[in-house]
Amino acid sequence: MRWRSLLAAGVLAFGLAGCAGVYKPGGATASGIRLDDTPRIAVISAFEPELKLLLSRLEGLARHSVNGVEFTTGTLEGKPVVLFLSGISMTNATMNTQLVLDRFRVTSIVFSGIAGGVNPSLHVGDVTVPAQWGQYLEVLMARETAPGKFTAPPFIKDATLPNFGMMHPRPVEVRSAAKPGIERKFWFEADPKMLEVARSIRNVDLANCSAGKCLARKPQLVVGGNGVSGQAFMDNKAYREYTFKTFQANVLDMETAAVGMVAYSNGVPYIAFRSLSDLAGGGEGANEMGTFMGIAADNSAKVMLAFLAAWK
Repeated sequence: MRWRSLLAAGVLAFGLAGCAGVYKPGGATASGIRLDDTPRIAVISAFEPELKLLLSRLEGLARHSVNGVEFTTGTLEGKPVVLFLSGISMTNATMNTQLVLDRFRVTSIVFSGIAGGVNPSLHVGDVTVPAQWGQYLEVLMARETAPGKFTAPPFIKDATLPNFGMMHPRPVEVRSAAKPGIERKFWFEADPKMLEVARSIRNVDLANCSAGKCLARKPQLVVGGNGVSGQAFMDNKAYREYTFKTFQANVLDMETAAVGMVAYSNGVPYIAFRSLSDLAGGGEGANEMGTFMGIAADNSAKVMLAFLAAWK
């Protein structure tokens, strides 16, 4: 009887191992039932106003729900896509980007949404397409070793970027199919071929007025440079200036670097379109997001649609 028990245990262990959620680009996943087998571009926004224009353009739509997240499939600019809201925050973005990879046959990832402007040469309404994204709030909180001096412990070797008070930025740990073991990485690069297509975009009619409110200047499209993401809604002039000086960032948000990390880990190309809804605390008056969020969301979506039309 003992050999039968051992055999049964072995079969059970093999079966459980086969249920582990391992994503293979273009292949099957065992972490859940695949909802659609068509190769698709995953189009992500964080919250409803960012996805509104894109959903209105979607053709042949069908809806699926997983863990409370609604995925809508169809075509945009003739391309098969799956649209969904990641939810606001790095945690939601990480969790739900992996979820779409597990449940759909995703060939690439595109993010469209709003952001806070960091580069003082950019203005509300501008659309940015950064070449890479980093997690700028992944930090060591250092102890104060002298008045106004904050020092990292000697065994922390990767807190090499300039600090903001007690906050010392660090890279994140990531595992991927491409490299064995743990990798320490700060920047997650957008796909170079997708960036090349973004650079070719011309003549997108970017709005500067909505509901009787107008921007002071016509928005522009900026492709390249850096973007950063973190867990905080940023509305602080001093930290904005630090972020620009330290990371040479054009924009900051609360999701994209997390999406980039998941894309990197799974070997899936990604790119993000972010339009400035506010200046992250750098404006002269109150935060501008409540006034210009609609303009920014639609401008990002317009450029993203132009990208999909050109993407082969």
